[in-house]
Amino acid sequence: MFARVGEWRINTFRALSHPHYRRYWFSQLLSLVGAWMQATAQQYLVLELSGGSSSALGLVTVAQFTPSLLLSLFAGAIVDRVPRRRVLLATQLVLLTTALVLAVTTHLGIVSLPLVMLLAFVSGCANAFDMPARQSMVVDFVPREAVTNAVALNSLSFNVSRTLGQALFGVVAVLGIRLLAGGDSTNIARLALPFYLNVASFGAVLYVLATLPFPARPGLRRGKVGDDIREGLRYVRATPPVRNVMLLVGLMSLTVINFNVIIPYFARVVYGEREAAFGLLSAFFGVGAMGGALWQASKPNPARNLRYGAVILIVSTMALALTPGSVLAAPVLAACGFGMLTLLVSANSTVQLTIPDHLRGRVMSLYSFVLVGMGPPGALLSSALINKDGPLGSRWGLIVLAALGLVALLTLWRRLPRVLEGPKAVPAD
Repeated sequence: MFARVGEWRINTFRALSHPHYRRYWFSQLLSLVGAWMQATAQQYLVLELSGGSSSALGLVTVAQFTPSLLLSLFAGAIVDRVPRRRVLLATQLVLLTTALVLAVTTHLGIVSLPLVMLLAFVSGCANAFDMPARQSMVVDFVPREAVTNAVALNSLSFNVSRTLGQALFGVVAVLGIRLLAGGDSTNIARLALPFYLNVASFGAVLYVLATLPFPARPGLRRGKVGDDIREGLRYVRATPPVRNVMLLVGLMSLTVINFNVIIPYFARVVYGEREAAFGLLSAFFGVGAMGGALWQASKPNPARNLRYGAVILIVSTMALALTPGSVLAAPVLAACGFGMLTLLVSANSTVQLTIPDHLRGRVMSLYSFVLVGMGPPGALLSSALINKDGPLGSRWGLIVLAALGLVALLTLWRRLPRVLEGPKAVPAD
């Protein structure tokens, strides 16, 4: 038994045996805890400023993710041309600045919904470049045989931090009442403390990015950006495993993967919970996501679990719609998180291991486009459907969202890859 546990541990965390990747991974874990505290606080802040409006949550999500819709393809071409260290340092400094502005304005009580939307848009512009750079750099620090594991551990870091950050939000918001709001639990200044802590968390990742020895990339491109973008699109169009995985991710992101709207709205409006329970429900989702990432980290063939993850995600989302209260919703949200991460880690790893290195930035930017870029229309769709004053109401609206995801999955079921294929040459025009 102990030997089996030891073997599982080695297989699951083997990418951390590479020291440069290990330094990067731990710095990201710390920084992302702050980012998730801020994201949860921002969701709650929007609900406070708007009087509990699902439409306001949807609009802020649109502002945050529209830049990915508009800039992802261009960003991918830039990532394949410019040293990744320079891209990542620039994006982190922009994100630090927006967090600081949000912290100060919330503390002073002058924050407004338009300002939150503006800062979300600026952060989204930075993330449009940050995501493809970050996803494509995995291969810089681990050998090919460890790429699947590194992708899964990146997702694990993302979701460990989600769980910690969202759970800490409830504690930090209570501390904010005492430290920043003079004991007044209705003072909006209490929500500034998570933003200040996020600002502090940027120190570790900036230091690591500045000192990490990024390997040189031979032959950075100097041609036309438009030609580079077309080359990436042509590759995806001519490579069915990559194309169909991206179609699935895009359609699921448009429908079911909108928990940044679903969780806060169900917690605050449908279940009538406050900060602590809101953070706890979000943390349960993160715990399930951690489980999905850990499960995928030890799997040699990520393509096999694409369908399983999607089915678990859809079924558990339907179960959430039928769950009467927040206590029972917690384990259901954990199942949602498990299914979502099983699907997304499988999809990301399958794409990463199929594409050639010189197209990595452009193809991963297209992956970001379908995952994050579908956030704006997905947020509008989900916020309209789950609105308690809408024609369907919150629960039936969520069932319809899950049903739309099921239709997408069944349409692509036979076309999704079952085994990994190696990188293919770029097809000619």
